[in-house]
Amino acid sequence: MAIEDIIPLDILLGKHGEEEPLHENPKKKKKVDREAMASPIMRIPRMDVRVVRDLLDIGIRELYELRGRAAESIFEEVKKRKPNTPEWTLAYLRMAVYFCEEENPEAQKLHPQFWTG
Repeated sequence: MAIEDIIPLDILLGKHGEEEPLHENPKKKKKVDREAMASPIMRIPRMDVRVVRDLLDIGIRELYELRGRAAESIFEEVKKRKPNTPEWTLAYLRMAVYFCEEENPEAQKLHPQFWTG
């Protein structure tokens, strides 16, 4: 018995048809934003990676850069760069500014839901 009798050579050598790979996962793997994940801004509890990416895109890289800033003005900067930015981003920005300005932030205020509305 030859190996071709057990496993067809076209599959073994990867020539099983150009239109469809043999072991392709039907779900597309999400890209991980490693820069945003490694950012000091991610130290804020419950911070969303997409919001951190927005902050990085407008040049805010460190926590101290959020002190004294209005979340609404930061949100407007983000909206200029990305007009389709969702409104829920503002709650995360308010939470981030609060976290950076308070020496001992209250746990209840470290939830984006606290900052909505």
